[in-house]
Amino acid sequence: MPQEQKLFDAEYRLISIVWENEPIPSGELCRLCQQRLGWKRTTTYTVLKKLCNKGYLQNESAVVTSLAKREDIQRQEGQTVLDKAFGGSLPQFIAAFLGEQGISEAEAREIKEMIDDYQSKHGKTNVK
Repeated sequence: MPQEQKLFDAEYRLISIVWENEPIPSGELCRLCQQRLGWKRTTTYTVLKKLCNKGYLQNESAVVTSLAKREDIQRQEGQTVLDKAFGGSLPQFIAAFLGEQGISEAEAREIKEMIDDYQSKHGKTNVK
């Protein structure tokens, strides 16, 4: 995966369509982008070319596939938001998020399980 390159909104939207449908013929990608995003074929190919040049996608024999995993990009994009808006502080991010929306009991359990799993894999004690 490319090192720390910012994905613009349009690029993220296109790569998301690729992830959902890969491998996808470039003509089909154009059709989906037109349906979902209202893009013309030229717009799709412009954004596709940028993502190929950045090393996120490849277009071989008119078939588009990803070179980067969704989870890796989400982590990279999440870290960018965390750094930019919250000075890298995960607790500040969570506090800001919870202050507006809150979370359900199921979401709280899921987050706690993720933290417990992380800590058990890294030799730390579980959060109570």
